[in-house]
Amino acid sequence: MRNKYIESFERAQIEAKDVPEFRAGDTVRVAVRIKEGNKERVQNFEGVCIAIRGEGTGRTFTVRKIGANNIGVERIFPLYSDSIEGIEVVRRGRVRRAKLFYLRNLRGKAARIKELRNK
Repeated sequence: MRNKYIESFERAQIEAKDVPEFRAGDTVRVAVRIKEGNKERVQNFEGVCIAIRGEGTGRTFTVRKIGANNIGVERIFPLYSDSIEGIEVVRRGRVRRAKLFYLRNLRGKAARIKELRNK
């Protein structure tokens, strides 16, 4: 059983943040606030969401992109973090799994995900 004060605090945190609806397989652009010295800037990290886990304020999602020299880069973001400026869904993917860890072993065109078409 969880503490009612912690639950109310978490509920307030979740309501304060506007998070779009996205799933594994969707291509997302995450605007991350980066602090360098006394300056602050926003950097976008765009890639395929390969996993969403957790619940409440502890919910996290993993985004994978292909960086320089075809090296895969994965980042795990806390969904309700203050360092996340915004999340934008670029395209919706059609996948049949909740976790897409198999993409780590695929290269090039084999790692493509079909786009979801709504009729």
